[in-house]
Amino acid sequence: MPQTVLLAEDDRAIRHALERALTLEGYEVTAVADGVEALAHAHRTPPDILLLDVMMPGIDGLQVCRVLRAEGDRTPILMLTALVETADRIAGLDAGADDYVVKPFDVEEVFARLRALLRRTTPVAAGGSGGGGSSGGAGTAPVREAHADDRQVEAAGLRMDLQARRAWRGKRELELTRTEFELLELLARNAGIVLDHSTIYDRIWGYDFGPGSKNLAVYVGYLRRKLDEPGAPQLIHTVRGVGYVLRED
Repeated sequence: MPQTVLLAEDDRAIRHALERALTLEGYEVTAVADGVEALAHAHRTPPDILLLDVMMPGIDGLQVCRVLRAEGDRTPILMLTALVETADRIAGLDAGADDYVVKPFDVEEVFARLRALLRRTTPVAAGGSGGGGSSGGAGTAPVREAHADDRQVEAAGLRMDLQARRAWRGKRELELTRTEFELLELLARNAGIVLDHSTIYDRIWGYDFGPGSKNLAVYVGYLRRKLDEPGAPQLIHTVRGVGYVLRED
């Protein structure tokens, strides 16, 4: 069966163009013009994924996202935004969005990000790659599972319950979005190993958005804000020109 997309975009031209492109790509699309309609459709017929414009009259995309997350709805959400400042992007992540695309966008990038989010929420057979194939190549960092099993990962004072999708630093529980959780899990499983940008993009998004993308830096910065504590060592470290490593100095 085709995967279902709920698209909310108040600009008629963009809405119609995206609806047509997504339909041709094989998705079953419901397109609405505002946040009120988006919430009504999401409650009535939950989609596989939501594609939300940030700036809409009445209830905007951020409010839609907050409402669904407050209700416990974990459907992946991809935001469309014309706001390019880091603070604006962080606001979307804080509302519970999983990823974002900045306008004007290439529709192929929208497709790539949708596929990546849907792969992460679609069960795969044991031993399957879950998308991305062998694209990591020789540059893919080796996996070292630090005190990990099918349910738990522990590293650098962090504890993660993978099935419940909960994480703690010490006794403090962390409120993480889907993407933040998966990024932290990858870093924790490879604690002490420097993961390069390409490896992280491939493992988390299934697609390398290239050296000009700030997507990863935004997520790492936001994850640091949730992890860091006054007087405690920083856990995620930047290795300039290479990538990131989780370690407790």
